[in-house]
Amino acid sequence: MSSILPAVLPIGLPVPLADAGLEAFGKDPIWLVLLKAVLIFVVLVLLTLFNIWWERRVVARMQHRIGPNRHGPFGLLQSLADGVKLALKEDIIPKAADKLVFVIAPVIAVIPAFVTFAVIPFGPEVEVPFTDITTPLQLTDMPVAVIFVMAIASIGIYGIVLGGWSSGSTYSLLGGLRSSAQMISYEVAMGLALVAVFLHAGSMSTSQIVAAQSDVWFVFTLIPSFVIYVIAMVGETNRAPFDLPEAEGELVGGFHTEYSSLKFALFFLAEYINMATVSALATTLFLGGWRAPFGIAQVWEGANEGYWPFIWFMGKTLAFIFMFIWLRGSLPRLRYDQFMAFGWKVLIPVSIVWIVAVAAIRVVDLQGGFDRRWLIGAAAVLALLVVVLMFVPERQQPEPVADDEPFDAFAGGYPVPPMPGQDTAGAGRTGSTSLSSTGSSTPDAGGTR
Repeated sequence: MSSILPAVLPIGLPVPLADAGLEAFGKDPIWLVLLKAVLIFVVLVLLTLFNIWWERRVVARMQHRIGPNRHGPFGLLQSLADGVKLALKEDIIPKAADKLVFVIAPVIAVIPAFVTFAVIPFGPEVEVPFTDITTPLQLTDMPVAVIFVMAIASIGIYGIVLGGWSSGSTYSLLGGLRSSAQMISYEVAMGLALVAVFLHAGSMSTSQIVAAQSDVWFVFTLIPSFVIYVIAMVGETNRAPFDLPEAEGELVGGFHTEYSSLKFALFFLAEYINMATVSALATTLFLGGWRAPFGIAQVWEGANEGYWPFIWFMGKTLAFIFMFIWLRGSLPRLRYDQFMAFGWKVLIPVSIVWIVAVAAIRVVDLQGGFDRRWLIGAAAVLALLVVVLMFVPERQQPEPVADDEPFDAFAGGYPVPPMPGQDTAGAGRTGSTSLSSTGSSTPDAGGTR
C-alpha cells in the first residue's frame, strides 16, 4: 500500500498505511470463513427476492395498482414462485447460437456479482455466539479493496457481451455492444469519483474508509463525488432510465432476448445483486458504512456495537435500492447518444476538475491548516459548472437544404398523374408515353411510333 498511494497522492502528503488497520483479518478459522461466505450468499439471495417484490409493489403503488398479493403474506413469496416457474420452463437454445458460450455467459455474469461482497463491511468486530472468537462482520479486507470491487464488477460485463454475441440474434448483439460501451464510459466516471474518496480518507481499504467517517460522512464533504457516483452506478447497472442495453421498444429484450428458463433467471439475479453491490459500496464510501445515523449514536452508546450496525447498514443500502425503484417509476428512458454524450462531456470533465480541487485542498489542509468552508465553496462552484454543461445547448451545424426534385411520373415504370402543385420531370423515357395538358397520351420524342 505504501508503494501505491504516493503515486496517487501529491508529493509531500503523509499517507497513513492501510495495512495498520487490517490486523483483524486473516485470523479466522476455516469453518468461520466458510460460514461467513455461506451467510453472505444467503443474505444476497434473500435480499434479491425481497427487492424484486419491493420493486413490483412500489411501482404498482405509483401506478395505482395493487402488485403481488397472492403468494404468502402481502405477496412476499411471489418472487420465489416466479423463480420456481422459471426453473420449470423449457430451456431453449437457438440454432444459430454458439452453445458453449451461450450456456456459460449467465454464469460469468452472476459469479462476480457475489464475489464483490467479500470486502464489504457489514459491521464492526463482534463475538461469535457460543464461542470466544471475535471477528469482524466482513469476509475479508485488503489495502485496495475498492479497486477490487470495481475490477470484479467489470468482469460481469463479459457475461452480457458474450451472451449477446453468442445468441445469433441482431437484437442481442446490439444489446451486448451497448452494454459494453455503457460500462466503459461510466466506469471511468465512477473511478474518478472514487479517487476523491481515496484522497480524503488516505486509504482504499473499505474498513479504513468507514473508520475515516467516524466524525462526518463523506457525503457532506464530497458532494460532487457522491452525485457523480450515484449517476454512474445507475448507468453501470443498466437500470432505468439508463436501461438501454435491454430497451424493449428498440431491441425487444436486448442481450437476453434469446434466453429462457434458469439462464434468464441468472441474468435477472445478476442485475439485482449488482444493484445491491453498488448500493452497499455507496453506503460504505459516503454514508458512514455500518455506523448509526446521526443523532442515534449521541443518545445511545451501544448503537455502533454488536449486531446493531448490520441493521443500520442494511437500512442505508435499502434506501439506495429504493432510489433505483423510484427512478424506474418516474423517469423515461434516455436516448442512447444523449446518455453517452452526458458521460463523456459532463461527468468525466467535472470529475477531473473535482479531483484536482480535492487534492489541492488536502495538501493545504495537512501542511498549514484549512477551513472546510473552502471545500463546500469548491463543491458549489463545481455544481454550477455541472448545471451549465447540462443545460447549455450544443452548437449544431445547419443541415443543408435539399433542392426540390420535380415529380417523375414514370419513376415506377407506370404513368402516375401528378398531384396538384407538382411539376413533372422534363426528361422523357424511350418507349414511354407522357401525359399532355389535355389528358391525352402522346409518345415521347425518342419513342417508337
